[in-house]
Amino acid sequence: MTHTPADADLAGAAQEQCRVWGLRQDGAAHDGAVALTLPVRTSEGAAAVLKVSSPTAGSGQAHLALRRWGGDGAVRLLRADPHRHAVLLERLRPRTLDDLPDAAACEVVAGLYRRLHVAPLPQVPSLTTVVAQWAHQVDERPRNAALPRRLIEQAVASTRELAVETATTDVLLHGDLHHGSVLAADREPWLAISPRPVNGDRHAELAPMLLHRLDDLGGRLRDGIRARFYALVDAAGLDEDLARAWTFIQVVHAATRAIDDGADLTRYVAIAKALQD
Repeated sequence: MTHTPADADLAGAAQEQCRVWGLRQDGAAHDGAVALTLPVRTSEGAAAVLKVSSPTAGSGQAHLALRRWGGDGAVRLLRADPHRHAVLLERLRPRTLDDLPDAAACEVVAGLYRRLHVAPLPQVPSLTTVVAQWAHQVDERPRNAALPRRLIEQAVASTRELAVETATTDVLLHGDLHHGSVLAADREPWLAISPRPVNGDRHAELAPMLLHRLDDLGGRLRDGIRARFYALVDAAGLDEDLARAWTFIQVVHAATRAIDDGADLTRYVAIAKALQD
């Protein structure tokens, strides 16, 4: 692997945090796109994981959610240093929901919804505010032929309706709960990791599961997305119409962000249309 200056910065920050917290390395580091994780042992000999994130990673409030959950449905937070973007976590197993069939993975995630959707945190953003700002600004964006204008208009209209209808039903959302952000554990079969917490309606948690592991669906993307959607809705006891509306908004929102990254919008559009059928 070629190491960039950012990699070196994170590695140096991890070593410094080990010194500050009295940790010793206990395995090879894993370099992610915006974070470095390092297996460590505490001064008492307990196995743990040190995670140091880039300041631009968007995970600066993850420790707040992990502390609120207290290990119920999520990895247990042992220590946090928000100024250094560092957290010390219980060590889980290196196995994700990618190892399970799609239906089984959906059942696990739906069970985690019920545990993680607790009272909102005042320190984290409001999803309603985020999408309302997007709806206000999206009309000023240049048009892109790959993303039909009618999908944007429908998402904007739904955003304005739901902002009123669900304003008093917010819970704490994980914000990025999908196959890869759930790990196997010793104390429980599966626990959530790496939250990007927002406060929002509980029906607004499904989009990440629909946007990941798409290669598994092959040429049956539409049917596969619909099967995932209904599996999550049924297992979590969600209202189908609210879940559909929120998920559609988030998929279109993600598509407009993907335009800026030069990504192929074909799958986003196919998922949005599958939710409307």
